[in-house]
Amino acid sequence: MMTTKSKTQGFSLVEMMVVVAIIVILASVGVPQYNQRVMLAKRSDGMQMLTRIMSSQERYFSNEITYTTDLRDLGYGSATAVDSTEGHYKITASACGDGIVQCVLLTAVPQGGQASDGNLTLNNRGARTGNWP
Repeated sequence: MMTTKSKTQGFSLVEMMVVVAIIVILASVGVPQYNQRVMLAKRSDGMQMLTRIMSSQERYFSNEITYTTDLRDLGYGSATAVDSTEGHYKITASACGDGIVQCVLLTAVPQGGQASDGNLTLNNRGARTGNWP
């Protein structure tokens, strides 16, 4: 009579720990990269709204020979601040050092989870500050 030994199949604790360690290492690299890409995607919301409002400012200037800080003059619902399309930024208009007749400065202030990204600015001369690409 022959007896056969049965082998228990499965994973050992060491094998499981190696797999867990590899997952942790991949996550520690991947999650910050993912968060950075999400912030960049949300930043485009603010940049797009800045350029849209600046285009409106240029059209207003061609008719009135001055820029405006009252965003209602450009067709927006609020005089002082406008939310970006997705709500990640709040846009305001102010006069540059040269005065509103010659220069307007638009500022996009990040809201909510985007707050750590910092402000974006754009003036009618094309000067930008912040994390523009």
